[in-house]
Amino acid sequence: MNLQHIHDHIITIARQAGGVVMQYYEQPIVQSTKSTAADVVTTADKATEKVIVAELLEHYPQHHIVGEEGGGQGADPELAEYFWYVDPIDGTNNFANKIPHFCTCIALADKDLNPLVGVVYDPVRDELFSAIRGEGAWCDGVAVRVSETDDLSRSVVSSGFPYSKWTNDDDNLAEWGRFVKRVRGVRRMGSAALDSAYVACGRFEGYWERYINSWDIAAAALLVLEAGGEVTNYAGETPPRYLEQQEIVMSNGHIHQEMVKLLTS
Repeated sequence: MNLQHIHDHIITIARQAGGVVMQYYEQPIVQSTKSTAADVVTTADKATEKVIVAELLEHYPQHHIVGEEGGGQGADPELAEYFWYVDPIDGTNNFANKIPHFCTCIALADKDLNPLVGVVYDPVRDELFSAIRGEGAWCDGVAVRVSETDDLSRSVVSSGFPYSKWTNDDDNLAEWGRFVKRVRGVRRMGSAALDSAYVACGRFEGYWERYINSWDIAAAALLVLEAGGEVTNYAGETPPRYLEQQEIVMSNGHIHQEMVKLLTS
């Protein structure tokens, strides 16, 4: 399998999908909800995923596709050797409210859920982050690295809150409070993948979140790892099939253990 060829192809698909997203963004946005009133889906999400999935089915029919707005397409997951993770708009709440911080995410992983190729595209800024396992990470084709900051007090980190925050006591408020008192700044930007891409290119030192989905972090995790960072669960471990853990800690590596300590204290 030629990962460089796939990388280049997925960049083309992501940019095409971004064009669809922006067409909807410039019009009145039709939205509905899923699990809660905070869990928004728009006609743009569905239309964009349809474009991405059509391309993947045409060129990679032997792969299985996992998508936020549908998925379950392509080859039988019990037989497939490779899996695609697709989030047409990560940051839908931002998109629906015309807040320009959202992205399209596409990642290829093997059957053990190790990400091999990942692309995160911000169509508003026309900024594209990508990575190939073992080859590196880039922003618009220029190699990126995590920041060298090794002091939590000089770090800017990001996180989010679960859709179940109205009814779930495990709502990230306690963890948020601990970080606020220890870091330079905590940001809640509203797009897990784009925030993680910012870790990869050194804009943030870290990111954490629980109740996260595989399509949100598959591409982003690869970006951070290939940029020299660290990716684990809250216990500081990287277990097999870590994309199924539903909790993630990403950092520049230098502050990782301090982040884990705050999350488990």
